[in-house]
Amino acid sequence: MTDSASHPQSTQSHAQPDLAGRHVAFDWGGVFTVGTFDGRSTQNVADRSGVPVERVRDSYFRHVRQLEVGAWTLAQFWTVMQEEAGIPMPYEDFEELYLGSIVDNPPMYATLAALPQGVRVGLLSNNYPVVSDHLRRDPRFGRFHQPVFSNELGHKKPSPESFAALEQAMGVPAAQVAFVDDVQENIDAANAAGFHGILYSHEAHAAFEQALEAWLNG
Repeated sequence: MTDSASHPQSTQSHAQPDLAGRHVAFDWGGVFTVGTFDGRSTQNVADRSGVPVERVRDSYFRHVRQLEVGAWTLAQFWTVMQEEAGIPMPYEDFEELYLGSIVDNPPMYATLAALPQGVRVGLLSNNYPVVSDHLRRDPRFGRFHQPVFSNELGHKKPSPESFAALEQAMGVPAAQVAFVDDVQENIDAANAAGFHGILYSHEAHAAFEQALEAWLNG
């Protein structure tokens, strides 16, 4: 398990947020990406290796929690998967394929860029070693204030610990923060933790923008 405090944080805007106002935090997968990263990455591994996707996914989903809570490195995870599913692919090729499985959701990045500078923007994501570092290097992630990744925290959504860590990272009470996620279970947990949950679908982005604007201006 790693300590999120030991990782460099994203560069923040020079503008000072209105900490008495309303703010927003996001999930990453299924919100800033189209579709599920896990589904796409396992399909890509199957396509590249010729191993049936069902076999790849059986191994992947059996062990992926070890990545999500930071118990394994990505290389350790791949060693287990490679041996268990019989996948003839070196780690270096897998890592490149894994990171290449990210497909951005451009409308959400446009929404992120358009948020007023007075709004503090957070991130709470069930994520993986290597992937979280890759995302931090993305200049667009400079808009996020102290992102919280499960693999660094040691807890994954929908745990109460995850949302407590988000509230601490945001530096404002949960009641002042909307939390955006594409999974209802996580929205329920966010609401229980005092956040204002907004369920997201990339197929209804305009409706989401209206809901977020109403929250921020409420």
